Amino acid sequence: MTTGGAQPLWHGRFEDGPAAELWAYTVSLGYDRRLAPFDIAGCRAHARGLGRAGLLDEADTTAVLDALDVTDAELAGGTFAFVDTDEDIHTAIERRVTELAGPAGGRLHTGRSRNDQVATAFRLFVKDALARVAARVLDLQQVLLERATEAGTGPDAPYLPGYTHLQQAQPVLLAHHLAAHAWALSRDLDRLVDAHRRTDVSPLGAGALAGSSLPLDPGFTAADLGFAAPFENSLDVTSDRDFVAESLFDLALIGVHLSRMGEEVVLWSTEEFGFLRLDDAYSTGSSMLPQKKNPDIAELARGRAGRLIGNLAGFLATLKGLPLAYNRDLQEDKEPLFDAVDQTVGALGALAGLYRTAVFRTDAMRAAADTPTSSATDLAEYLVERGTPFRQAHAIVGSIVRRHLDDGESLDELVASEPALGPDAVGLLAPGAAVTRRTTPGGAGPGPVAAQLERLAARLATDRARVAALS
Repeated sequence: MTTGGAQPLWHGRFEDGPAAELWAYTVSLGYDRRLAPFDIAGCRAHARGLGRAGLLDEADTTAVLDALDVTDAELAGGTFAFVDTDEDIHTAIERRVTELAGPAGGRLHTGRSRNDQVATAFRLFVKDALARVAARVLDLQQVLLERATEAGTGPDAPYLPGYTHLQQAQPVLLAHHLAAHAWALSRDLDRLVDAHRRTDVSPLGAGALAGSSLPLDPGFTAADLGFAAPFENSLDVTSDRDFVAESLFDLALIGVHLSRMGEEVVLWSTEEFGFLRLDDAYSTGSSMLPQKKNPDIAELARGRAGRLIGNLAGFLATLKGLPLAYNRDLQEDKEPLFDAVDQTVGALGALAGLYRTAVFRTDAMRAAADTPTSSATDLAEYLVERGTPFRQAHAIVGSIVRRHLDDGESLDELVASEPALGPDAVGLLAPGAAVTRRTTPGGAGPGPVAAQLERLAARLATDRARVAALS
């Protein structure tokens, strides 16, 4: 074995020490150290619960809590000395507390299993992580709202082609386009808040799987740790990792939304589109091509969405065949979630900076949107307003557009000479006319977009309070 003569905390049942291969394959200390402050919090609550139950006297409770304070300071300050027998951060903390508090530290694990201990620390981490991600989502939404407000909805407000199938469809205000991304992120925030609520259950007191014969009070430790409630079923809570899977899904979907935004930035910043110019601080260059300015943040947001989806799919595969209750397979819950949180927080921050500093090339947007055919739907609706059935109107305008594209005839002249339309309809082809005609609430016209931005600002204010309540 490789444990330097010391024994792991579970050695009593075993005559021989663990093989080096087993130790190397099963230890998790290399990545679960980030759970340290959450495990310390769980240990403090458990110690106070043991004291309340009379299982630790006042002196021992004080000794354990003091030892936890020292251990916490050592971990935070980088002076904590790990040893070979530390399988994970949880056993490392218990070992150090026992070194500091003596026999009192050996009583800390009374009525507790690593199953409920780890689940408690991990739920505390996930609650904290979801709150941090939600705050970053709000930051990006705020940037999108500010840029949409800056673009405005007045007579000179910029507009660009709206696309379906990546083919030009109808012009939309730039403010409307930016707000669309903010509304998608608002759904992400809803899911984070919901996931936080379902994570907010304390497993402490469930033990290995069946609770304890000792007079523990899970309700007390749940309240001590700031959980909304204690567990209802010890078998369920020690094996439950739904909160991990749900969090991974929420983060993956955020990644998908950020990937879509990234793809758009990649397209818009090309010479072919020319809708956006990246700030130097949020773009990179080429090691060979002096003229290049590359949208690496956008490309990585797009690329790492696959990584987030993979984290989710891999963990669901881990869960699908596990019997009740705890199985060591569940050790695989942490690395994918740690990675997903880190990647999502990084992407949200980087894209917020990119959108905050980007220059929208509004002249290029308008030029692209002012193609003659961009008002085709308006021509059809003009006919509908005058009594023509929509399918007939669609056919009339479609025929005019085909003649314009195939034969090069002037669209203005074709519209003016069409009996069902005539000269009065030619004004619909004027630059920007199609944008001003959109009046549907929630649509892309000036009035609806102005009202929408007010609603979005109000939604963000409400969501800030919701996110603040998570902490």
